[in-house]
Amino acid sequence: MIKILDRNTVDKIAAGEVIERPSSIVKELVENSIDAGATQITIEIKDGGTSMIRVTDNGSGIDKDDVRLAYMPHATSKINSAEDLSGVMTLGFRGEALSTIAAVSQTEMITKKADTVTGIKYVIHGGKEIEYREIGAPDGTTIVARNIFFNTPARLKFLKTNTTEGSYINDLITHLALSRPDISFRLMANGKTQIDTPGTGGKKEVIYSLYGRDIINNLIEINSEENGIKITGFIGKPHISKGNRSFENYFINNRYIKSRIINKAIEEGYKTFIMQHKFPFTVLYIELSPDMCDVNVHPTKMEFRYNREQELFTAVMHSVKNALKEPELIIETTYDTEAERKKEEHNESKERLKALSEKKEGVPIRKTSLSPSYKILENLKKAEAEAKAKAESDVHVQLKPDTEVKITESPLKIHNDNVLYENAPLYQVSDTEKFLSEAARPRHRLIGQVFDTYWLMEYEDKLYIMDQHAAHEKVNYERFIREMKNKAVVSQALFPPEIISLSGSEKALCFDNLEFFDKTGFEIEDFGGNEIKINAMPVNLYGINGREAFLEFISDLSEGTSGVTEDMFVKKLSTMACKAAIKGNQHITFQEADALINELLKLENPYTCPHGRPTIISMSKTELEKKFKRIV
Repeated sequence: MIKILDRNTVDKIAAGEVIERPSSIVKELVENSIDAGATQITIEIKDGGTSMIRVTDNGSGIDKDDVRLAYMPHATSKINSAEDLSGVMTLGFRGEALSTIAAVSQTEMITKKADTVTGIKYVIHGGKEIEYREIGAPDGTTIVARNIFFNTPARLKFLKTNTTEGSYINDLITHLALSRPDISFRLMANGKTQIDTPGTGGKKEVIYSLYGRDIINNLIEINSEENGIKITGFIGKPHISKGNRSFENYFINNRYIKSRIINKAIEEGYKTFIMQHKFPFTVLYIELSPDMCDVNVHPTKMEFRYNREQELFTAVMHSVKNALKEPELIIETTYDTEAERKKEEHNESKERLKALSEKKEGVPIRKTSLSPSYKILENLKKAEAEAKAKAESDVHVQLKPDTEVKITESPLKIHNDNVLYENAPLYQVSDTEKFLSEAARPRHRLIGQVFDTYWLMEYEDKLYIMDQHAAHEKVNYERFIREMKNKAVVSQALFPPEIISLSGSEKALCFDNLEFFDKTGFEIEDFGGNEIKINAMPVNLYGINGREAFLEFISDLSEGTSGVTEDMFVKKLSTMACKAAIKGNQHITFQEADALINELLKLENPYTCPHGRPTIISMSKTELEKKFKRIV
């Protein structure tokens, strides 16, 4: 017999689509606060959000007559019809959030609009109204959800530990704070402040408050537009990486989403700049035409569809790749040991947390002044400005005849004997000249090889150390790519030819893609049965066992889940070509090392090998003097 379910049961079932865990409740409530125009939002949780979640905002509040309606299924102020879905810009719009939250928790709301004298307190437990009355309250809305899943124990037992559930909420607020730097977010867990962002609109300020000094000091800014897709934000230098994608933050029209296309585009842009199995730090803001996006793909609204995916992939990949070409990405080693660096970071964190803890408790967040983290940033900016002003008025520069200089207005003149003269222009060494550049090359001083692997070079006031194997790998890789693009691949005949036995499917795969093998320098012919004969292979791979190289290639093609492409061949062959590079613990001459440096100068990205390892690192004269206690 078919039965119509009662509203209470329907709400509990519907809650499963949106309310999977405590972080789902936080997401819905905070997004409602954002849509209500809040500029300050406080989130308080206990026991990972399982026992209590409180979200307080200074938004527009809810009309008295709309309070009960807000808890009705599919009640919404965001859309009127299905046609509105195509252009929806608010974070929430379906209207079931409050209804489903109330269905699986003990919920209390206090809300007041700015033009009313009193607010409304509304209490609803498990979908049943408990209390509705007028109450004195500040402008905005506070919603408390207690004892999550108290009436659905089966769902409760699938939650993870309180610590893990709390970490999901932390990640959520991090993403929301990055998406809206103009809003001040404060997250408190069991009475302790975990996140406190300034809400001043500055993206760098938010990144600093969330990730700290190491990240903020190693960012590259992005500002590009391609095919009507605008991309701004920041990416981390290659050495800032992680073993998973948790550092890859990106936002579509200020909404945090997850996209396989964008992940792939970011990682393609970082290809050869970053080590394999490592993932970069990004905070990218992508602006797309709303009528070409569909964010109503999944109840959590963290997935989306875009009807020009290839253009989106290309725009993101180019923006990342082009940004990485600009700065010189040589890693500079410092005097600080890892232990000292961690200690300094710990002390900085303690200072920030102490400042946060000094904020008076009990005062509504909407009434507080600038957050302490922002004050710290202001102090840092002030110190930087003072240092810059001092540098412009009291700098000693030693000039060489072949040093590129630029002239700036200053009342001082710098002379080689360090005598200062008034009312003369100041000459400053240009900071745009890269170590790996034709202009700098004549002033490189090649010192020698250590450990039969590393080459030492002096330039200006820095010591540079080159890994001969990584550098030669990159030269081989780029040479092969260039030859492929110019259709100038040269084959090397194998004597004797390699006879290889394959399975039926492997042999079919080989001959289905024979055109690609031909383009990349392999000469292959059928040898009868399940055997093939390799008569030649690319010259850049000469010295590598032909059988090993080809079987590795076939294995990769067999495991491929998508169609075979020329890029796939190039990538694999280039990687194999690296095996022919000179090795570590191998002595080479000064002339060979000098020639290797000349080759590096010609590359688009000379700073990392194809696997993302650095080819060159540096140490400043100042750091060496610290090490030898010449300066403190």
